[in-house]
Amino acid sequence: MSTPHISAEKGEVAERILLPGDPLRAKWIAENYFENVKQYNAVRNMFGYTGTYKGERVSVQGTGMGLPSISIYVTELFDHFDVQTAIRIGTCGALLEKTKIGDVIIAMTASTDSNINRRFTNGLDFAPHADFELLRAAYEASSELPNIHVGGVASMDYFYDETDSLQKLIAHGVLGVEMETSQLYSIAARKQRRALSILTVSDHIITHESMPAIDREKSLNTMVEIALSALIKG
Repeated sequence: MSTPHISAEKGEVAERILLPGDPLRAKWIAENYFENVKQYNAVRNMFGYTGTYKGERVSVQGTGMGLPSISIYVTELFDHFDVQTAIRIGTCGALLEKTKIGDVIIAMTASTDSNINRRFTNGLDFAPHADFELLRAAYEASSELPNIHVGGVASMDYFYDETDSLQKLIAHGVLGVEMETSQLYSIAARKQRRALSILTVSDHIITHESMPAIDREKSLNTMVEIALSALIKG
């Protein structure tokens, strides 16, 4: 049952899963939020764990950086391990003035400069979007929290972009930029699975502010707790 990148056996991965890019964040989540934890993957140090959260069976799997990397893990999780619901949790750079360091973005849609989608749609510009029920569950879980935004993000191929692409995204009201959500949403649509992306603003592209290390853990906790609530209720 194992794949080239995930060494789990059949049944070791839960149907509902969190997907941080950083494998050490997957480890941290498993150790701090899960009970009855079992590690099922360490291939390439891309850690994966299954446990329970509030009595519900859930998993967490690192996916690495970029659209190609997350596409590998999401495809294998959907095709080989029967994952039905996946929520990405990660960081992003803010693009708009209203989006501040430490804010949480619930991504409704994900634009991209990648050509991956066009290879699956014969050149069409498919518009990938979140699962509505998961989005609603995440919004309800965060409704009493400050600094929560719902809207579009952009998943870009280049971390150090030297073009004016970000200005085009700002003109269209895109909240933040990262490198994975578009492929998660696109693959989920193609495989008829459910997906959502929840992101913490760690940097601001325009002001060049960044999140102080002392604030990072608290802000990431908020994102993780929203995601876990949506995962078991959505």
